[in-house]
Amino acid sequence: MKRIWLLLCAVLLITGCGGKGKELDRAMELRSRLLDASECSFRAEITADYGDKVHSFAMENATDGNGNIRFTVSAPDSIAGIAGTIRNSGGELTFEDTALSFPLLADGQLAPVSAPWLLMKTLRSGYLTSAGMEGELLRITIDDRYEEDALTADIWIDSENCPVRGEFLWQGRSILTILVEDFRIG
Repeated sequence: MKRIWLLLCAVLLITGCGGKGKELDRAMELRSRLLDASECSFRAEITADYGDKVHSFAMENATDGNGNIRFTVSAPDSIAGIAGTIRNSGGELTFEDTALSFPLLADGQLAPVSAPWLLMKTLRSGYLTSAGMEGELLRITIDDRYEEDALTADIWIDSENCPVRGEFLWQGRSILTILVEDFRIG
């Protein structure tokens, strides 16, 4: 009887570990696809939470094979049409007579307009610390706590292995949320 109990425990332990491996494999498969892709495009709804106020807007985004991103703000109408590019080395913003003016987050480290770039950079190169299922979505956590000003990212991935939501935390508080639609890798 004792042997049967030990065998049953071993089977449960092995199958439990196997599930986590599959989830991590899915996250790494998405990373590989992004690193191999020549381009990627998606729509994003972004919410920046400052604690005392919240700003929301939407953007159309396209990345190249190096992780650089071109964006155009699509909503609200008051800032629609503002476009820009974000690269690892910086960025540029173009506009006619309207400028984006969102306060920076995380003690001045993060502009809300950089959320799509941050999502892609995190998926392409962040330190993956955990993966698990939440309903039908795979939730991965990417954490760079070895840096003093670290952000933590929780990203939810659908059954097609595409990101659908990202949440960035700084000092344990959610400061930036991105909802992703029409994610395409080319």
